[in-house]
Amino acid sequence: MKQILTRAAMVAAGLCVSAAALAKTEISFYFPVAVGGPITKIIDGYAAQFNKENPDYNVTPVYSGTYQETIVKVLTAHKAGKPPTSAILLSTDTFTLADEGAIAPIDDFVKTDADRAWLKSFFPAFLLNGQFDNKTWGVPFQRSTVVLYWNKELFKEAGLDPNKPPQTWAETISMGQKLTKKDASGKVTQWGIQVPSSGFPYWLFQGFSTQNGAILANAAGNAVKYDDPKVVSALQYWVDLSRKHGIHPPGVVEWGTTPRDFMERKAAMIWTTTGNLTNIRSNAKFDFGVAMLPAGERRGSPTGGGNFFIFKKATVAEQTGAYKFAQWLTQPERAAQWSIDTGYVAVSPAAYETPALKKYAADFPPALVARDQLPHAVAELSTHDNQRVTKALNDGLQAALTGAKTPEQAMKDAQTEANRLLRGYK
Repeated sequence: MKQILTRAAMVAAGLCVSAAALAKTEISFYFPVAVGGPITKIIDGYAAQFNKENPDYNVTPVYSGTYQETIVKVLTAHKAGKPPTSAILLSTDTFTLADEGAIAPIDDFVKTDADRAWLKSFFPAFLLNGQFDNKTWGVPFQRSTVVLYWNKELFKEAGLDPNKPPQTWAETISMGQKLTKKDASGKVTQWGIQVPSSGFPYWLFQGFSTQNGAILANAAGNAVKYDDPKVVSALQYWVDLSRKHGIHPPGVVEWGTTPRDFMERKAAMIWTTTGNLTNIRSNAKFDFGVAMLPAGERRGSPTGGGNFFIFKKATVAEQTGAYKFAQWLTQPERAAQWSIDTGYVAVSPAAYETPALKKYAADFPPALVARDQLPHAVAELSTHDNQRVTKALNDGLQAALTGAKTPEQAMKDAQTEANRLLRGYK
């Protein structure tokens, strides 16, 4: 009898161990990727490594489409009472997510000196879009700025110094004129400069408006200045690149095809995200350079990209695991490798002091340009009801670029619509 009891006790103990082994806290991690590829392999690797090092947790990446598709999915799940535990979403979605009661402030999980040191370790420019009401709602993960890429071979062919990109708006025009080529019929075969105006026109435009000394929105996210004379003249400059100077494609320029146009030598200079750096480096068949955006009254670029958010309706255990995962993802060595693998800006100064990123930057100096531009960077346009307020500006920008409206009228109409949308948040 005693032997039977002992065996029963051993079986029971074994079952308890098995149950404990199985009782992992599940952490869903929504990540904005539309298709499979290198990025998904990297994220899958991160999840597997974290799970191995932290056996109490099981992070499961969910690849959820574009940023726009991802926020729709997570807010739908939130309203249905089944939100993800965590997600990478645009930093500009912070107001929307907080207004919906969807996310928990990161401050809720900061308990120790080490936690506080971690939160202070990020580049200040990258925290701007994740903070309001004296709270930090999300932390930087895949972040970027707009930068200028130029084809050094085409510069040389045009009689320009291949190592000197334009430093000012005036130089952009003069160099662009030398870099624009036409065939015998007068058709342009190579544009001097190309700035995309689909997808994220407001983001590219923030380069122009910031350089002209204008700030599009206040920090509280309840007022914009689309009709500021400096905003209007910045838009006029963008329109003039095409209509007056003939160095930029007319109408709306596609976001997605701009890097390809650059690599196919259809554009000698382009503005796009530093997140395209690895793509262009891997596929361009010519020597190219990367530079800060040219200055108007000043230098300037918006920051961009995604933050890591933790969802409010997740369990305490899930939130704790997600917070631990956020810290793990943003450690200097990992942030450095992410930057090397993708072209995004590493999110902390400490990442640039790691041996891996130091070596990479020594071999490929363009990797430092976006970091060096951060002192000139401003917060990306973000307000309450952000998607509709931003759409008002996007519609105005495209109306001006296509010639449907003057820049002044386009920005006046955008301001009227934004005022209507933001009235309830004053």
